[in-house]
Amino acid sequence: MSRKPELRGRAARLARLFPGPTGSGQAARTPFVLLVVLLLGGGLIGLLVLNSALSEGSFKLTDLQKETKSLTDEQQGLQRDIDAYSAPEALVRRARELGMVPGGDPAFLDPDGTVKGVPSPASDAEPASFQMPLVLAPEVIDSAAVPTPTAGSTPTETVVPAPEAVPSVVAPPTTPTPGR
Repeated sequence: MSRKPELRGRAARLARLFPGPTGSGQAARTPFVLLVVLLLGGGLIGLLVLNSALSEGSFKLTDLQKETKSLTDEQQGLQRDIDAYSAPEALVRRARELGMVPGGDPAFLDPDGTVKGVPSPASDAEPASFQMPLVLAPEVIDSAAVPTPTAGSTPTETVVPAPEAVPSVVAPPTTPTPGR
């Protein structure tokens, strides 16, 4: 049988500080194993919760992207409508429908009351460039189809009667400004 040598001096003092192998080695391993198992189980549960939270965020992101796409399409459609309404040809057509006619040369009033330019009433002659708009407003496209001229038909010209001749320059009302 092998015997451990007896320690003396400094080695004996160090040996007393560290307990030697006794039967309690098995008892010290059990808490360590339980701690490792608990840490691994907690880590796995944490990963599962994190993964499910990321999946939920991904679904929300997909829904928001779909909503953004539909709102962008709607915004572009509304912008096309605005562009069609604000096109010069559509504005001319709407002005004609309201009975407006193109104005003549402008005349201006100086502060002393003199007129610069020659005022003239608006003419009701329709220039050829304003007869058919190039871009139609959406309500015209939706409400009725645009008639196409046939080979034997001639287009008829609609004349809008001009209102009575009204001077195109009107002096602003003279109201006193307070404090002057």
